[in-house]
Order: sequence, then structure tokens, then C-alpha cells
Amino acid sequence: MTQNRYQAAIAAFDKANAEDPNKEIFNGKEYPKELLYAQRMTEMQERYAPEASEAVKLAVRAQHIQRWKSPRSNFPMDRQGYLQWRTGLYKFHAETAGRLMKEVGYDDEMIERVKTIVSKKALKMNPETQLMEDVVDLVFIEHYMLHFAGQHPEYDEVKWIEIIKKTWQKMSARAHDFALAGKIKLPEALVPLILKAVKG
Repeated sequence: MTQNRYQAAIAAFDKANAEDPNKEIFNGKEYPKELLYAQRMTEMQERYAPEASEAVKLAVRAQHIQRWKSPRSNFPMDRQGYLQWRTGLYKFHAETAGRLMKEVGYDDEMIERVKTIVSKKALKMNPETQLMEDVVDLVFIEHYMLHFAGQHPEYDEVKWIEIIKKTWQKMSARAHDFALAGKIKLPEALVPLILKAVKG
């Protein structure tokens, strides 16, 4: 790892995410939403897989880069619209990360590797893509699942178990073990449902 180039890329990603007009309060401090998300992703990756490659570390930090620039509301509010939005986001994040990496001197090979991971290509087959997906899901469970639940009071237990199962299926066996071994903070109110979903 070329430390200077790596640090320059991380700084470029963070600068891009610091422009987020959406804010989130955490521990009494206000953060640009996607900057906080990126920091949480890196923190989880270091906890879960400190041995991760440079490509994974870069992809993890850039996974949601400037997400607010492609809002869900720009697409039809149906299943098809949702899938179009997600596909477009993967491409947007990958292209943005790649452009910033090029600006700080990364070669095309490393840029393509990171773009593949950020685009979530070859999930379950590419170990680097799978590792980032594990981090995404662990961060979702620890930091965002409870908030998501608050946004959807209409969801019943069956719907929640379905959502948790879908998240669980995207994770590797290593990530399952990590989550169930108490290495992440499970949202207390949802623990019974999580256990029911993953052990049922």
C-alpha cells in the first residue's frame, strides 16, 4: 500500500461526502450524513476484517459516495423504479470513486478493482466484493436498522423477519458468526426478531 496515495484517496472521498446537505446527529455532534456513514463503514471493516486489501478499504470508504446526488425520488416509486435507482447508484458510486482515485494517482488496474467492489459485482464469487457486502450489512444492523424500523411502523413481524432474512442471506458465514458472537451492537428492540429470523 502506498500510504500517501491511499490517504489522499480517503481524504478525497471524505471531502466529497462532507458536501452532503443532509445531517445526522451522533453523540451530540452533527455530521454530514454520508461522511458519518463512510466513517462507520471503515470502523466496522477494521473491527471485522483488519486484514482487508487496499482495494476493499478504499471501496468501503467510497461505498455511498455522494449518494444524495441520485435521490430515490428521481425514479418511479415502484419495484422497477427501486431497482433502476439501485443499479444507477452502483454505477454512480463506482464512477465517482474511480475519478477521485485517478486524480490522486492510482493506476487503472486498482481503479477497476475498486469499481468492481463498489458496484457489488460477483457477490458471493468475488471475495473482495463479499467482504464489502459483509461490512455494509453489519453497519446496517448496528447503526441503521432501528431507524429504518421507525420509518416503517406499518411493517408487521412477518415483513420484518423477511427483511432480516434477506440481509442475512447476503452475508458470509464469517459475518454471521461475527454478528452472533456479540461483536456488533444489535438494536435491542429488534433482537427477538433478529434471532427468530436467523435461527428460524
